[in-house]
Amino acid sequence: MGPIFRSRMVRQRAFMRSDIPPQYLSMKNPLTRPDALVQKGKAIYVQKCESCHGTKGLGAGKAGRGLAPSPAILGFMVRQPTSVDAYLMWTIAEGGQRFGTAMPAFKSALKTNEIWSVITYMRAGFPN
Repeated sequence: MGPIFRSRMVRQRAFMRSDIPPQYLSMKNPLTRPDALVQKGKAIYVQKCESCHGTKGLGAGKAGRGLAPSPAILGFMVRQPTSVDAYLMWTIAEGGQRFGTAMPAFKSALKTNEIWSVITYMRAGFPN
């Protein structure tokens, strides 16, 4: 197994073992108007995420091309059963420093509801 997949598996294993800050363990997206949030989430995604993760979340953004490990393939990841709300919130809020990735932590740059709107946008399939 190469270092790209190893770093992703280590993050997933940490989450599955509840080896994360406790405030994330049972988080669920509380926002109830997903249609209105998709556009807000898209705007934030374009500004903060697209340069590395790409337009459709395929890890193909220009800024992400030289990163090792490469950016997560969000378009695939958000559809996996293990990508529950708590996992996505934790990953976006805390970033990847702990796992040796270039993913920045957004807990200081974005409000919690802004992160939820990005998650809503990704779960909607990165619509135009």
